[in-house]
Amino acid sequence: MKPAHYVLFAALMALPVGSALLLGLPIALVAYLLISLATYWLYRHDKRQARQGRWRVPEKLLHAAALYGGWPGALIAQLRLRHKTRKLRFLMPFWGIVALHQMFWVYWLLPAELQLFN
Repeated sequence: MKPAHYVLFAALMALPVGSALLLGLPIALVAYLLISLATYWLYRHDKRQARQGRWRVPEKLLHAAALYGGWPGALIAQLRLRHKTRKLRFLMPFWGIVALHQMFWVYWLLPAELQLFN
């Protein structure tokens, strides 16, 4: 990975990590870690299958894993394995999922009077 990739990853992780710690939700960090490991494995498996011309992991499954909290693992896999980095039809939903997670943490950091569902 390039140094800029580390900066991007650190910037994107700052909000979830900081928010989880500030809100006293360390279990969220454990969940992100475990789901990210599984998601990274899915990407790695898909890359191997693609190289061998075998059955691939459906993109819907890759997106679902990212949505359930595995987006950090998906991002690392994309950058390290150079997998799923060119197909705009895949990347747009992926970055939407990342944005959704960022908005989730921003929402929970808002004062209670600004939260809609409190």
